[in-house]
Amino acid sequence: MIRFILSDLKRLWAGSLVVVLLVSLATALGVTVTLQERALRLGTARAADKFDLVIGAAGSETQLVLSSVFLQAAPLPLVSGETLASLAKDPRAAWAGPVGFGDSFAGYPIVGTTTSLIDNTSGGFVEGQGFADGEDAVIGSAVDLPLGAEIKPMHGAAEEGGHTHTEIVYHVQGRLKPTGTPWDRAILVPISSVWHIHGMEAHESGHDHETAQEHEAHAHDHAEGEETGLNETFTAETPGVPAILVKPKTIADAYKLRQQYRQGNTLAVFPGEVLTKLYATLGDAREVLSVVALGAQGLVAASLILVTLTHIVQRRKQIGALRAFGAPRSSISLIVWTELFALFATGIALGFAIGFAAAKIITGMLIAKSGVVMPVEFAKADMTQAVLLLAVAAGLAILPAWLAYRQSPAEALRG
Repeated sequence: MIRFILSDLKRLWAGSLVVVLLVSLATALGVTVTLQERALRLGTARAADKFDLVIGAAGSETQLVLSSVFLQAAPLPLVSGETLASLAKDPRAAWAGPVGFGDSFAGYPIVGTTTSLIDNTSGGFVEGQGFADGEDAVIGSAVDLPLGAEIKPMHGAAEEGGHTHTEIVYHVQGRLKPTGTPWDRAILVPISSVWHIHGMEAHESGHDHETAQEHEAHAHDHAEGEETGLNETFTAETPGVPAILVKPKTIADAYKLRQQYRQGNTLAVFPGEVLTKLYATLGDAREVLSVVALGAQGLVAASLILVTLTHIVQRRKQIGALRAFGAPRSSISLIVWTELFALFATGIALGFAIGFAAAKIITGMLIAKSGVVMPVEFAKADMTQAVLLLAVAAGLAILPAWLAYRQSPAEALRG
C-alpha cells in the first residue's frame, strides 16, 4: 500500500506540492509570531537581570528603563547629584552607579559611568583593564575596536547633524566579556569626563533638572582647555545624571529605596515591572497576530477541503477500478486518508521549520540593532500546538476518505 501511495503522490506531484505549500505557509505565520514574541520577552528579561532598581528624575518609567538598561538614548531630565551622593553612601545599597549618555562613536553609544558599576555588572575583562584616568575607555565585547584605539566622541549621531567633541580623546584600555545585553555594544567612559566635556562642573549643580541637550549648550563655554580626571567621589555639588542604577542589598531594601525615591522630583522603578507592562502590550499584539494566523489557517483548511473533494471526484474512475479489481472499501479509504494526512503533516512540519527560520532572521536583525541576545527556541507549548494541528489534519482527511468509502464502483466506472 505504501508503494501505491508513493506512486500516486509522484503522479500527482503538482497538486501535492500546492497542498504542502498552503499548509506550511499558514503554519509558519503562527509559529513565527509565537517564537519571535517569546524571544523578545526572554532576551529583554535577561538583559535587565543585573539591574534591580533604576532611579531618575520624575518622568516616563518606560523611557527611563529603555535609556538606562537598554541604552536607547533620549533627552531625559537629570536627577540631582545630591541624590547620587546619597545613594552612593546609603547602607541599603550594595552599589549605585550613574549612567550618562548622549554621545556616540562609529555608531556605538558612549556611556559615562563608574568602575563600580562595570565591576558589578560585566563579569570581567577579556583583555586589558579598566579606567586609570579620565581619558580611558572600556568597550563591550561587540565593539569592533582594538585596544589602544582612539575615540573622539560625537554629540548625538552623524545623521542627525551631531558634532564631534574636540575637548578629549579617549583611549581603549580594556574589552569586557559578553553579557548578551545592549552593553556589549557600548563604549564606557568615566562619568567625570562626560561631565567635563559637556561643561557640567560642580558649580552648575543648580541646573540638575535641565535636559542633557540643554546642558550641551553650555559645553563649549566651560570645557575648553580644562583637564579631566577620574573622579568617582560624589557630593551634593556633583552634576546631575540621566539615571542611577542601584543594587539593593536585600529585597526589603529594594522596596524601601523604591518607596523613598518614588516621590517628589525623583522616580524609582523596578525594570522587571516596567517590562511586564511592555510584555502585556506585546501579548495583545501577539493575540491579534495569532487571530490573523488562525484565520489564515482556517481559510487554508477550507480551501484544502475543497481541493481534496475535487480530487476525489477526479479520481472516481481510479477508485472504481480498484473496487472492481477487488480492493476492499476500507483499504481504499485508508489510502485516501493516508495520502492526505501525509501531505498535511509534511506541510505542518515544513511550516514549523519555515517559522523557526523566519524568527531567527527577524531576531538576528533585532539583535544587530539593539544588542539584546534573544533566544529563538521551541517550548512544550509549541509541541502541543503541533499535536493539535496534526489532529485537525487527521480530522480533515477523514471526509474525503469517507466519500471514497461510500463510492460505488459501478457508478464510478459509468461516470
